[in-house]
Amino acid sequence: MHDPILNIAIEAAKQAGQIIVRAMDRLDKIKIAEKNPNDFVTDIDQKAERAIITTIQKAYPHHTILSEESGEHLGEDADYQWIIDPLDGTRNFIHGFPHFAVSIAVMHKNKLEYGVIYDPARQECFTAARGKGAQLNDRRIRVASRKELHHCLLGTGFAYRHRDKEAALPAQCLQAIMPICGDIRRAGAAALDLAYVACGRLDGFWEWGLRIWDIAAGVLLVKEAGGLVTDPLGQEDYLQSGHVVAANPAVLKQMVKVFKCK
Repeated sequence: MHDPILNIAIEAAKQAGQIIVRAMDRLDKIKIAEKNPNDFVTDIDQKAERAIITTIQKAYPHHTILSEESGEHLGEDADYQWIIDPLDGTRNFIHGFPHFAVSIAVMHKNKLEYGVIYDPARQECFTAARGKGAQLNDRRIRVASRKELHHCLLGTGFAYRHRDKEAALPAQCLQAIMPICGDIRRAGAAALDLAYVACGRLDGFWEWGLRIWDIAAGVLLVKEAGGLVTDPLGQEDYLQSGHVVAANPAVLKQMVKVFKCK
């Protein structure tokens, strides 16, 4: 049995997922707006977000909610904060590329307590509760056990919101690690990529310039699956900076060593 809050998070994610899946059959009808250069939102993001917020507020009307599209909904109980990305991988969704997910995390007194990442295309529900492990469709998951970077399949993303003066760093890091790892994937949905690290499909993941709703649930998944998460210097401020490296302890150490040289 899941904790009540985790149950609500799963219910909210799956309701949003139903909205997203129904829209996949009529992608030509989707209304698309460009929030910022190369940063898109659709009416489906917004409908999914409303469904999530309605589900949360029905169960926990006093909790605070931080959501990508509508910002912060302040509640009387500021100790609980729900962090929502209703559709991570919007560009993939717009193109019908089936790699996107709903991401919901819950923090209590600034500690990550629950995380849900739901892939509606594959009907895969990744869940985590602090101190209780991580699951995929209620089966326990663990990070991969590979120790050598040259055997590893890594995931990354290129943060298109970076200012010009910062844009060189991701390219430098990619150039540095590419010759010494097994291979690299750039799939376009950080939340789902972190879930793949948690279940061992990817051996590691890194990206700079993410937002808290992109990574909060995935960070908890990786940690509860036996992995580590740091920033590129091996520090703990990734939720604030948006710069994240995730892997098992042995692989993360090697990745950070490469990135520290940049």
